[in-house]
Amino acid sequence: MSPAAHLTATLDLIEAIAAARRPADAEASAWFRAHRHIGDSDRGPMLALAYTLLRHHARLGWWLERLRLPDTPRHRLLAWLALDNTPSSHLEALLRPLPATERALLDKLRGTTIAHPAMPDSVRLECPDWAAAPLQRRFTDRFAAEMEATLAEPPLDLRVNPLRSTREAMLADLRDLGLHPDPTPLSPLGIRLRQRLSLTRLPMLKTGEVEIQDEGSQLVAMLLDAQPGERVVDFCAGAGGKTLAIAAQMRNRGHVVACDVSEMRLKRAAERFRKAGLHNIETRLLASETDRWIKRHKHGFSRVLVDAPCSGTGTWRRNPDARWRSPEDQGLDSLVALQSRILASAARLVKPGGRLVYATCSLLPEENEQQVTSFLANHSDFRTVPTGTILQLDQPYLSLTPAQHGTDGFFAAVMQRGGAEAV
Repeated sequence: MSPAAHLTATLDLIEAIAAARRPADAEASAWFRAHRHIGDSDRGPMLALAYTLLRHHARLGWWLERLRLPDTPRHRLLAWLALDNTPSSHLEALLRPLPATERALLDKLRGTTIAHPAMPDSVRLECPDWAAAPLQRRFTDRFAAEMEATLAEPPLDLRVNPLRSTREAMLADLRDLGLHPDPTPLSPLGIRLRQRLSLTRLPMLKTGEVEIQDEGSQLVAMLLDAQPGERVVDFCAGAGGKTLAIAAQMRNRGHVVACDVSEMRLKRAAERFRKAGLHNIETRLLASETDRWIKRHKHGFSRVLVDAPCSGTGTWRRNPDARWRSPEDQGLDSLVALQSRILASAARLVKPGGRLVYATCSLLPEENEQQVTSFLANHSDFRTVPTGTILQLDQPYLSLTPAQHGTDGFFAAVMQRGGAEAV
Protein backbone atom coordinates (compact mmCIF):
# COMPACT_ATOMS: atom_id res chain seq x y z
CA MET A 1 0.00 0.00 0.00
CA SER A 2 1.09 3.57 -0.62
CA PRO A 3 1.73 5.69 2.50
CA ALA A 4 -1.46 7.68 1.82
CA ALA A 5 -3.58 4.55 1.37
CA HIS A 6 -2.01 2.99 4.46
CA LEU A 7 -2.84 5.95 6.69
CA THR A 8 -6.34 6.32 5.25
CA ALA A 9 -7.04 2.63 5.88
CA THR A 10 -5.66 2.96 9.42
CA LEU A 11 -8.05 5.84 10.08
CA ASP A 12 -10.93 3.70 8.80
CA LEU A 13 -9.90 0.95 11.24
CA ILE A 14 -9.66 3.43 14.13
CA GLU A 15 -13.10 4.83 13.32
CA ALA A 16 -14.57 1.32 13.21
CA ILE A 17 -13.11 0.49 16.63
CA ALA A 18 -14.36 3.79 18.09
CA ALA A 19 -17.89 3.22 16.80
CA ALA A 20 -18.17 -0.43 17.88
CA ARG A 21 -19.70 -1.66 21.13
CA ARG A 22 -17.64 -4.86 21.17
CA PRO A 23 -13.98 -5.08 22.28
CA ALA A 24 -11.30 -3.60 20.03
CA ASP A 25 -9.66 -6.94 19.22
CA ALA A 26 -12.96 -8.43 18.01
CA GLU A 27 -13.79 -5.35 15.94
CA ALA A 28 -10.29 -5.26 14.42
CA SER A 29 -10.50 -8.94 13.47
CA ALA A 30 -13.88 -8.37 11.78
CA TRP A 31 -12.57 -5.27 10.01
CA PHE A 32 -9.58 -7.11 8.56
CA ARG A 33 -11.79 -10.02 7.46
CA ALA A 34 -13.83 -7.48 5.50
CA HIS A 35 -10.64 -6.01 3.99
CA ARG A 36 -8.78 -9.16 2.93
CA HIS A 37 -6.86 -7.24 0.26
CA ILE A 38 -4.72 -5.72 3.03
CA GLY A 39 -1.64 -7.89 3.47
CA ASP A 40 0.11 -9.00 6.64
CA SER A 41 2.93 -6.49 6.15
CA ASP A 42 0.40 -3.65 6.41
CA ARG A 43 -1.89 -5.16 9.05
CA GLY A 44 0.71 -5.21 11.81
CA PRO A 45 1.65 -1.50 11.63
CA MET A 46 -2.00 -0.49 11.21
CA LEU A 47 -3.07 -2.44 14.29
CA ALA A 48 -0.09 -1.15 16.27
CA LEU A 49 -1.03 2.47 15.53
CA ALA A 50 -4.70 1.86 16.40
CA TYR A 51 -3.70 0.33 19.73
CA THR A 52 -1.26 3.17 20.40
CA LEU A 53 -4.19 5.58 20.23
CA LEU A 54 -6.17 3.37 22.62
CA ARG A 55 -3.26 3.37 25.09
CA HIS A 56 -3.23 7.18 24.98
CA HIS A 57 -7.00 7.59 25.06
CA ALA A 58 -7.35 9.91 28.07
CA ARG A 59 -4.26 11.96 27.26
CA LEU A 60 -5.27 12.57 23.65
CA GLY A 61 -8.76 13.52 24.80
CA TRP A 62 -7.24 15.96 27.29
CA TRP A 63 -5.20 17.63 24.53
CA LEU A 64 -8.18 17.97 22.21
CA GLU A 65 -10.27 19.50 24.98
CA ARG A 66 -7.44 21.89 25.83
CA LEU A 67 -7.23 22.97 22.19
CA ARG A 68 -11.04 23.16 21.96
CA LEU A 69 -11.25 20.75 19.07
CA PRO A 70 -13.95 18.09 18.54
CA ASP A 71 -12.95 14.69 19.92
CA THR A 72 -13.01 12.58 16.75
CA PRO A 73 -10.91 9.60 15.63
CA ARG A 74 -9.36 11.75 12.90
CA HIS A 75 -8.34 14.48 15.35
CA ARG A 76 -6.96 11.86 17.74
CA LEU A 77 -4.86 10.39 14.94
CA LEU A 78 -3.58 13.79 13.84
CA ALA A 79 -2.80 14.78 17.43
CA TRP A 80 -0.81 11.59 18.01
CA LEU A 81 1.12 11.93 14.76
CA ALA A 82 1.96 15.54 15.61
CA LEU A 83 3.09 14.56 19.12
CA ASP A 84 5.12 11.78 17.49
CA ASN A 85 6.81 14.45 15.35
CA THR A 86 5.50 13.31 11.99
CA PRO A 87 6.32 16.20 9.61
CA SER A 88 3.32 18.40 8.75
CA SER A 89 4.19 18.20 5.07
CA HIS A 90 3.79 14.40 5.20
CA LEU A 91 0.41 14.67 6.86
CA GLU A 92 -0.72 17.29 4.36
CA ALA A 93 0.03 14.79 1.59
CA LEU A 94 -1.36 11.74 3.39
CA LEU A 95 -4.63 13.04 4.83
CA ARG A 96 -6.06 15.42 2.28
CA PRO A 97 -7.88 17.69 2.64
CA LEU A 98 -6.37 19.22 5.76
CA PRO A 99 -8.51 22.20 6.83
CA ALA A 100 -7.18 25.20 8.72
CA THR A 101 -8.36 23.89 12.11
CA GLU A 102 -6.35 20.69 11.65
CA ARG A 103 -3.28 22.58 10.48
CA ALA A 104 -3.57 24.67 13.63
CA LEU A 105 -3.77 21.48 15.69
CA LEU A 106 -0.53 20.21 14.16
CA ASP A 107 1.21 23.54 14.68
CA LYS A 108 0.21 23.79 18.35
CA LEU A 109 1.30 20.23 19.17
CA ARG A 110 4.55 20.26 17.22
CA GLY A 111 7.51 19.86 19.58
CA THR A 112 5.40 18.98 22.63
CA THR A 113 5.01 15.58 24.33
CA ILE A 114 1.95 13.57 25.25
CA ALA A 115 2.41 14.36 28.95
CA HIS A 116 1.77 17.88 30.26
CA PRO A 117 2.35 19.26 33.78
CA ALA A 118 -1.29 20.39 33.99
CA MET A 119 -2.64 16.88 33.40
CA PRO A 120 -4.41 15.28 36.38
CA ASP A 121 -2.84 12.01 37.52
CA SER A 122 -5.94 10.10 36.42
CA VAL A 123 -5.41 11.36 32.85
CA ARG A 124 -1.64 10.93 32.82
CA LEU A 125 -1.98 7.36 34.12
CA GLU A 126 -5.04 6.55 31.97
CA CYS A 127 -7.00 5.41 35.03
CA PRO A 128 -10.81 5.71 34.81
CA ASP A 129 -12.65 7.24 37.74
CA TRP A 130 -14.51 4.03 38.67
CA ALA A 131 -11.23 2.14 39.25
CA ALA A 132 -9.00 4.86 40.72
CA ALA A 133 -10.05 4.66 44.38
CA PRO A 134 -9.86 0.84 44.80
CA LEU A 135 -6.56 0.67 42.90
CA GLN A 136 -5.06 3.45 45.04
CA ARG A 137 -6.18 1.63 48.19
CA ARG A 138 -4.53 -1.55 47.00
CA PHE A 139 -1.23 -0.18 45.71
CA THR A 140 -0.81 2.97 47.88
CA ASP A 141 2.66 4.36 47.04
CA ARG A 142 3.07 1.92 44.13
CA PHE A 143 -0.09 3.13 42.38
CA ALA A 144 1.68 5.27 39.74
CA ALA A 145 4.23 2.56 38.91
CA GLU A 146 1.53 -0.09 38.58
CA MET A 147 -0.61 2.11 36.31
CA GLU A 148 2.38 3.04 34.15
CA ALA A 149 3.08 -0.68 33.67
CA THR A 150 -0.44 -1.17 32.29
CA LEU A 151 0.36 1.39 29.57
CA ALA A 152 3.25 -0.63 28.14
CA GLU A 153 2.78 -2.89 25.12
CA PRO A 154 2.79 -6.49 26.40
CA PRO A 155 5.04 -9.25 25.08
CA LEU A 156 3.67 -12.28 23.25
CA ASP A 157 3.60 -15.25 25.63
CA LEU A 158 3.25 -18.80 24.34
CA ARG A 159 2.47 -21.99 26.23
CA VAL A 160 4.01 -25.20 24.93
CA ASN A 161 1.61 -28.12 24.50
CA PRO A 162 3.50 -30.92 26.30
CA LEU A 163 1.58 -33.56 24.33
CA ARG A 164 3.14 -32.32 21.11
CA SER A 165 6.52 -30.80 21.97
CA THR A 166 8.86 -29.49 24.66
CA ARG A 167 9.88 -25.97 25.57
CA GLU A 168 13.46 -26.67 24.54
CA ALA A 169 12.37 -27.85 21.08
CA MET A 170 10.08 -24.85 20.59
CA LEU A 171 12.77 -22.40 21.69
CA ALA A 172 15.09 -23.92 19.10
CA ASP A 173 12.45 -23.78 16.36
CA LEU A 174 11.66 -20.15 17.13
CA ARG A 175 15.35 -19.25 16.95
CA ASP A 176 15.54 -21.02 13.59
CA LEU A 177 12.79 -18.63 12.42
CA GLY A 178 15.07 -15.71 13.25
CA LEU A 179 13.22 -14.79 16.44
CA HIS A 180 14.57 -14.15 19.93
CA PRO A 181 12.51 -16.18 22.39
CA ASP A 182 13.09 -16.40 26.13
CA PRO A 183 11.76 -18.97 28.60
CA THR A 184 9.27 -17.37 30.97
CA PRO A 185 10.66 -17.06 34.52
CA LEU A 186 7.65 -18.53 36.38
CA SER A 187 5.87 -20.99 34.07
CA PRO A 188 7.88 -24.07 33.03
CA LEU A 189 5.91 -24.26 29.77
CA GLY A 190 6.06 -20.59 28.82
CA ILE A 191 7.98 -18.81 26.07
CA ARG A 192 8.14 -15.03 25.68
CA LEU A 193 8.59 -13.08 22.46
CA ARG A 194 9.12 -9.34 22.84
CA GLN A 195 9.33 -8.37 19.18
CA ARG A 196 6.25 -7.36 17.23
CA LEU A 197 5.45 -9.92 14.52
CA SER A 198 2.70 -11.43 12.42
CA LEU A 199 1.34 -14.66 13.88
CA THR A 200 1.62 -16.22 10.42
CA ARG A 201 5.37 -16.46 11.15
CA LEU A 202 4.64 -19.05 13.84
CA PRO A 203 3.82 -22.39 12.16
CA MET A 204 3.75 -24.09 15.58
CA LEU A 205 0.48 -22.28 16.30
CA LYS A 206 -1.17 -24.09 13.39
CA THR A 207 0.17 -27.48 14.46
CA GLY A 208 -1.02 -27.05 18.05
CA GLU A 209 2.50 -27.30 19.47
CA VAL A 210 2.02 -23.96 21.21
CA GLU A 211 -0.89 -21.76 22.25
CA ILE A 212 -0.97 -18.03 22.90
CA GLN A 213 -1.40 -17.62 26.67
CA ASP A 214 -0.05 -15.05 29.10
CA GLU A 215 2.31 -16.50 31.69
CA GLY A 216 -0.05 -15.46 34.47
CA SER A 217 -2.90 -17.39 32.90
CA GLN A 218 -0.63 -20.43 32.62
CA LEU A 219 0.07 -20.25 36.36
CA VAL A 220 -3.64 -20.10 37.18
CA ALA A 221 -4.20 -23.36 35.28
CA MET A 222 -1.24 -24.93 37.07
CA LEU A 223 -2.81 -24.14 40.46
CA LEU A 224 -5.61 -26.57 39.71
CA ASP A 225 -2.93 -29.31 39.66
CA ALA A 226 -5.24 -31.61 37.69
CA GLN A 227 -4.01 -35.19 37.50
CA PRO A 228 -4.49 -37.81 34.75
CA GLY A 229 -7.72 -39.73 35.22
CA GLU A 230 -9.51 -37.08 37.31
CA ARG A 231 -12.84 -35.38 36.64
CA VAL A 232 -12.38 -31.62 36.23
CA VAL A 233 -14.60 -28.63 35.46
CA ASP A 234 -13.55 -25.32 33.93
CA PHE A 235 -16.70 -23.48 34.98
CA CYS A 236 -16.24 -20.25 32.96
CA ALA A 237 -14.21 -21.66 30.10
CA GLY A 238 -14.66 -18.84 27.59
CA ALA A 239 -12.43 -19.42 24.58
CA GLY A 240 -10.79 -22.38 26.33
CA GLY A 241 -7.23 -21.21 26.98
CA LYS A 242 -7.05 -22.54 30.52
CA THR A 243 -9.06 -25.64 29.57
CA LEU A 244 -6.35 -26.50 27.05
CA ALA A 245 -3.64 -26.15 29.67
CA ILE A 246 -5.60 -28.27 32.17
CA ALA A 247 -6.32 -31.09 29.71
CA ALA A 248 -2.69 -31.19 28.58
CA GLN A 249 -1.61 -31.28 32.23
CA MET A 250 -3.79 -34.39 32.56
CA ARG A 251 -1.95 -36.00 29.61
CA ASN A 252 -5.24 -36.34 27.69
CA ARG A 253 -6.57 -38.78 30.31
CA GLY A 254 -9.57 -38.29 32.54
CA HIS A 255 -12.52 -36.02 31.84
CA VAL A 256 -12.63 -32.22 31.56
CA VAL A 257 -15.91 -30.33 31.22
CA ALA A 258 -15.62 -26.85 29.70
CA CYS A 259 -18.68 -24.84 30.74
CA ASP A 260 -19.86 -21.44 29.60
CA VAL A 261 -23.06 -19.47 29.06
CA SER A 262 -21.98 -18.51 25.50
CA GLU A 263 -22.53 -21.07 22.77
CA MET A 264 -20.31 -19.12 20.37
CA ARG A 265 -17.36 -19.10 22.78
CA LEU A 266 -17.71 -22.85 23.34
CA LYS A 267 -17.75 -23.52 19.60
CA ARG A 268 -14.52 -21.58 19.17
CA ALA A 269 -13.03 -23.40 22.15
CA ALA A 270 -13.95 -26.81 20.69
CA GLU A 271 -12.02 -25.96 17.51
CA ARG A 272 -8.94 -25.15 19.61
CA PHE A 273 -9.27 -28.42 21.52
CA ARG A 274 -9.30 -30.43 18.30
CA LYS A 275 -6.29 -28.59 16.89
CA ALA A 276 -4.33 -29.28 20.07
CA GLY A 277 -5.05 -33.00 19.83
CA LEU A 278 -7.02 -33.11 23.09
CA HIS A 279 -9.84 -35.64 23.29
CA ASN A 280 -10.71 -35.65 26.99
CA ILE A 281 -12.75 -32.41 26.90
CA GLU A 282 -16.53 -32.10 26.83
CA THR A 283 -18.19 -28.73 26.26
CA ARG A 284 -21.29 -27.89 28.29
CA LEU A 285 -23.53 -24.91 27.57
CA LEU A 286 -25.08 -23.51 30.76
CA ALA A 287 -28.27 -21.46 30.86
CA SER A 288 -26.94 -19.55 33.88
CA GLU A 289 -24.63 -19.97 36.86
CA THR A 290 -27.39 -22.05 38.52
CA ASP A 291 -28.09 -24.39 35.60
CA ARG A 292 -29.75 -27.68 36.58
CA TRP A 293 -26.71 -29.58 35.34
CA ILE A 294 -24.81 -28.30 38.38
CA LYS A 295 -27.26 -29.78 40.86
CA ARG A 296 -27.26 -33.11 39.01
CA HIS A 297 -23.45 -33.31 39.31
CA LYS A 298 -23.12 -32.13 42.89
CA HIS A 299 -19.87 -33.35 44.51
CA GLY A 300 -18.94 -35.03 41.23
CA PHE A 301 -15.53 -33.48 40.43
CA SER A 302 -12.04 -33.52 41.92
CA ARG A 303 -11.09 -30.06 40.60
CA VAL A 304 -13.17 -27.03 39.69
CA LEU A 305 -11.79 -23.82 38.22
CA VAL A 306 -13.88 -20.65 38.42
CA ASP A 307 -12.21 -18.08 36.16
CA ALA A 308 -14.89 -15.52 36.94
CA PRO A 309 -16.06 -12.67 34.70
CA CYS A 310 -14.46 -9.53 36.08
CA SER A 311 -13.51 -5.92 35.45
CA GLY A 312 -10.46 -6.99 33.42
CA THR A 313 -8.23 -4.41 35.09
CA GLY A 314 -5.34 -6.87 34.95
CA THR A 315 -5.51 -7.01 31.15
CA TRP A 316 -5.41 -3.26 30.47
CA ARG A 317 -2.00 -3.37 28.80
CA ARG A 318 -3.28 -6.07 26.41
CA ASN A 319 -6.81 -4.67 26.02
CA PRO A 320 -6.38 -0.91 26.48
CA ASP A 321 -9.95 -0.18 25.43
CA ALA A 322 -11.29 -2.29 28.32
CA ARG A 323 -10.52 0.37 30.91
CA TRP A 324 -13.06 2.71 29.31
CA ARG A 325 -15.86 0.13 29.13
CA SER A 326 -17.44 -2.22 31.69
CA PRO A 327 -17.85 -2.34 34.63
CA GLU A 328 -18.63 1.37 34.44
CA ASP A 329 -21.74 0.49 32.40
CA GLN A 330 -23.21 -2.04 34.87
CA GLY A 331 -21.47 -1.09 38.10
CA LEU A 332 -18.72 -2.86 39.99
CA ASP A 333 -21.16 -3.91 42.74
CA SER A 334 -23.26 -5.83 40.22
CA LEU A 335 -20.17 -7.60 38.88
CA VAL A 336 -19.01 -8.55 42.38
CA ALA A 337 -22.47 -9.93 43.17
CA LEU A 338 -22.39 -12.06 40.00
CA GLN A 339 -18.94 -13.42 40.91
CA SER A 340 -20.24 -14.39 44.34
CA ARG A 341 -23.18 -16.29 42.86
CA ILE A 342 -20.98 -18.08 40.33
CA LEU A 343 -18.44 -19.13 42.95
CA ALA A 344 -21.09 -20.43 45.36
CA SER A 345 -22.84 -22.39 42.62
CA ALA A 346 -19.67 -23.89 41.14
CA ALA A 347 -18.50 -24.95 44.61
CA ARG A 348 -21.36 -27.48 44.70
CA LEU A 349 -19.51 -29.51 42.08
CA VAL A 350 -16.45 -30.10 44.28
CA LYS A 351 -16.26 -33.53 45.92
CA PRO A 352 -15.02 -34.00 49.52
CA GLY A 353 -11.25 -33.50 49.49
CA GLY A 354 -11.50 -31.80 46.10
CA ARG A 355 -9.99 -28.50 45.03
CA LEU A 356 -11.70 -25.26 44.04
CA VAL A 357 -9.70 -22.48 42.37
CA TYR A 358 -11.21 -19.00 42.12
CA ALA A 359 -9.44 -16.70 39.66
CA THR A 360 -9.82 -13.32 37.98
CA CYS A 361 -7.78 -11.12 35.68
CA SER A 362 -8.50 -8.21 38.00
CA LEU A 363 -6.33 -6.02 40.22
CA LEU A 364 -9.22 -4.95 42.47
CA PRO A 365 -9.43 -6.37 46.02
CA GLU A 366 -13.24 -6.27 45.84
CA GLU A 367 -13.13 -8.95 43.13
CA ASN A 368 -10.28 -10.93 44.66
CA GLU A 369 -9.34 -11.25 48.34
CA GLN A 370 -12.62 -9.82 49.57
CA GLN A 371 -14.56 -12.23 47.38
CA VAL A 372 -12.66 -15.22 48.81
CA THR A 373 -13.08 -13.98 52.39
CA SER A 374 -16.83 -13.69 51.89
CA PHE A 375 -17.06 -17.16 50.34
CA LEU A 376 -15.13 -18.82 53.15
CA ALA A 377 -17.28 -17.08 55.75
CA ASN A 378 -20.34 -18.74 54.22
CA HIS A 379 -18.76 -22.12 53.38
CA SER A 380 -17.10 -23.51 56.49
CA ASP A 381 -16.35 -26.81 54.74
CA PHE A 382 -13.71 -25.10 52.58
CA ARG A 383 -10.24 -23.93 53.62
CA THR A 384 -7.50 -22.13 51.70
CA VAL A 385 -4.39 -23.87 50.38
CA PRO A 386 -1.36 -21.54 50.11
CA THR A 387 -0.24 -21.17 46.49
CA GLY A 388 3.37 -21.64 47.59
CA THR A 389 2.66 -25.34 48.11
CA ILE A 390 2.01 -25.63 44.35
CA LEU A 391 4.04 -22.86 42.70
CA GLN A 392 7.42 -21.45 43.65
CA LEU A 393 5.83 -18.22 44.87
CA ASP A 394 5.73 -17.17 48.51
CA GLN A 395 2.12 -15.95 48.43
CA PRO A 396 -1.01 -17.12 50.27
CA TYR A 397 -2.91 -16.29 47.07
CA LEU A 398 -1.55 -15.94 43.55
CA SER A 399 -1.35 -12.18 43.00
CA LEU A 400 0.42 -11.03 39.84
CA THR A 401 0.82 -7.53 38.40
CA PRO A 402 2.47 -6.19 35.23
CA ALA A 403 4.87 -4.00 37.23
CA GLN A 404 6.05 -6.69 39.65
CA HIS A 405 5.93 -9.87 37.56
CA GLY A 406 5.85 -8.86 33.89
CA THR A 407 2.57 -10.71 33.40
CA ASP A 408 -1.00 -9.56 33.06
CA GLY A 409 -2.67 -8.89 36.39
CA PHE A 410 -4.05 -12.13 37.81
CA PHE A 411 -5.45 -13.30 41.12
CA ALA A 412 -6.17 -16.87 42.18
CA ALA A 413 -7.09 -18.57 45.44
CA VAL A 414 -6.91 -22.31 46.00
CA MET A 415 -9.50 -23.82 48.34
CA GLN A 416 -10.04 -27.40 49.42
CA ARG A 417 -13.28 -28.98 50.56
CA GLY A 418 -13.02 -30.93 53.78
CA GLY A 419 -13.33 -34.68 53.51
CA ALA A 420 -11.48 -37.98 53.67
CA GLU A 421 -10.04 -37.81 50.17
CA ALA A 422 -6.75 -35.92 49.92
CA VAL A 423 -6.03 -33.51 47.09
